[in-house]
Amino acid sequence: MDEAVSAADANRRFSLLLRGVREGRSYVVTSHGKPVARLIPAGKHDDVSSSARSVLLSRLESQPVVTVGRWTRDELYEDDR
Repeated sequence: MDEAVSAADANRRFSLLLRGVREGRSYVVTSHGKPVARLIPAGKHDDVSSSARSVLLSRLESQPVVTVGRWTRDELYEDDR
């Protein structure tokens, strides 16, 4: 679970947060209570991206192929007013 830390606090304690990341901890940096950034160990992001890619590709492979024919650029971008 990521620990929330305010942007101001992250600025003051950056070296301490980096030490925590080095030890495997993760942090979510917030600004006015809303998440704006995540500090995670460098290799962890690669695992998340790979896992997300695998899930997406398996979902796409399970979808049926739909043949809708050709359309023009105007048809593609027409308004439904």
